Amino acid sequence: MSAAGWFIVLLALVGANLPFANQRLFSVIPLKAAKKSAWIRIGEVIVFYFIVGALGFMLEARAGNRFEQGWQFYAVTFSLFLVLAFPGFTFQYLVKRR
Repeated sequence: MSAAGWFIVLLALVGANLPFANQRLFSVIPLKAAKKSAWIRIGEVIVFYFIVGALGFMLEARAGNRFEQGWQFYAVTFSLFLVLAFPGFTFQYLVKRR
């Protein structure tokens, strides 16, 4: 696997966990509520999936061999993105805090 491939995997790991790491919208915009709702986090995960995917397609096109993908590719990569989000989800919702 090339350096660009590992970069995309690392970027996907960070992007998948970023919605769970803070209480700001896209880690930039402060919200009025003290805690982000789960629906906002789900929306952020979806947006970050598309951002990482666009960067992946850009790197693939830059390498000179961009391939067309079917719906199966997107189903598998989104499922992988959700698996990569599990550490952030666990920290946010399953770890008991005092």
